[in-house]
Amino acid sequence: MGSLSGTSSSLAAAFDADSERFQPLNADDVRSYLHKAVDFIYDYYKSVESVPVLPSVEPGYLARQLKSAPPNAAAPFDVAMHELREAVVPGTTHWASPNFFAFFPATNSAAAIAGELVASAMNTVGFTWQANPAAAELEALALDWLAQLLLLPDSFMNRPCSAVVAGRGAGTRGGGVILGTTSEAMLVTLVAARDAALRRSGSDGVAGITRLTVYAADQTHSTFFKACRLAGFDPANVRSIPTGADTDYALDPARLLEAMRRDAGAGLVPTYVCVTVGTTSSNAVDPVGAAADAAAEFGAWVHVDAAYAGSACICPEFRHHLDGVERVDSLSLSPHKWLLTCLDCTCLWVRDTRRLTDSLETRPEYLRNHATESGAVTDLKDMQVGVGRRFRGLKLWMVMRTYGAAKLRQHIRSDVAIAKVFEESVRADHRFEVVVPRNFALVCFRIRPSATASMTEEDAEVANRELMERLNKSGRAFLANTVIGGKFVLRFAVGSTLQEERHVRNAWDLIKMTTTEIINGEVD
Repeated sequence: MGSLSGTSSSLAAAFDADSERFQPLNADDVRSYLHKAVDFIYDYYKSVESVPVLPSVEPGYLARQLKSAPPNAAAPFDVAMHELREAVVPGTTHWASPNFFAFFPATNSAAAIAGELVASAMNTVGFTWQANPAAAELEALALDWLAQLLLLPDSFMNRPCSAVVAGRGAGTRGGGVILGTTSEAMLVTLVAARDAALRRSGSDGVAGITRLTVYAADQTHSTFFKACRLAGFDPANVRSIPTGADTDYALDPARLLEAMRRDAGAGLVPTYVCVTVGTTSSNAVDPVGAAADAAAEFGAWVHVDAAYAGSACICPEFRHHLDGVERVDSLSLSPHKWLLTCLDCTCLWVRDTRRLTDSLETRPEYLRNHATESGAVTDLKDMQVGVGRRFRGLKLWMVMRTYGAAKLRQHIRSDVAIAKVFEESVRADHRFEVVVPRNFALVCFRIRPSATASMTEEDAEVANRELMERLNKSGRAFLANTVIGGKFVLRFAVGSTLQEERHVRNAWDLIKMTTTEIINGEVD
């Protein structure tokens, strides 16, 4: 017994000594490391405009520059910062660059970065209200604030607007949750719609899932079709409704209704309709109200994916794109795309939170608590796929509290105005065409086949591919492409947070010069 006691004492002494040597949250280290990280961030934003948007590295480059085996010994923090600057940054595609035009932007702001920093430092895991009451309630407040800016009906609020004004805090069945991505929003609503449809059709368990059908326009983001597979829908029952130039590539509600009636007539169960406000390829806007009317005939769930363009609807001049939203079941948008809130932050609102929790709720004994059992709160773990969750609401609240609605609207309107400048420049040059009408801050354009007397449609595609390749290789601009109506088209997305009109004009000058070189047959 004495030997065991001696061993325990030795182990305790060694543990105490080791604890003194390793204190990963030493307050002085936290301050020192963060000061150095903040200096790095400051330098990054000051210099990002001058570095190539796309890195000139080959796959596997990083493993050749950094050690292949994990370090055993500790190293000064400065070593990691040096390797960050010398190895990681040179291989980074700079989404923060004002010369980034390829995809919908990943916007950011000082307030969002500060909110993310504080949330990371607190490192709370708010799966239940009890696990972090402030996180749960601040998320609800931020979602309600944004819902009010979007003029969403009271049915989507965690509490009615009237109750907020009166200070009563009365609850409703509606509410929201902040998820990571649009994909998650689609998945959880698909699962809720699936289960509701199975119950409605009297299916025993999931036996009737092969009869369930879902619908979206062919311009809907590919993540929707992935989410359908994850939710267990038969790929043969996922309807992709064709679009065309006659609707500017938006969903045709007549075709949607026809497809749903055809399926119902065949004994299938129309279950879910995904409506997009701002498609990825062309920023097409599906008619929300008309789609909801079609779905209502069958009791199908209607989800609005407004990931990018939904943010613009805080401006009165764009709000009409959400007309009819009071008749849908759910709506999601991503402030990390266009509302100055860094990744990841996707807001999902539902008219009836119980339809989500019925499918996603978990009630293990170790998470039971008085607040949950009382029914006074909705635990956010029951509105998402996983259980653990970050304090995402803090940065969204920080952004809205710091900048206010007026500044956020100014930010949106500035991007749209700059996109109009680019669109007008394209239309003024006879060698180019705007392929679809501009919506919001995306311009889809291409070198037209009639740019030269001898250019065919095939030649135009080759020329546009080469134009994009040369632009991206230059490091002075980064564009992406899509295919609209069978045509290879360049996407020019305005909205990187550091972007100004001069960056767009410089990009246009580069586009014109490069196009002249291509048409004249000059070798790159």
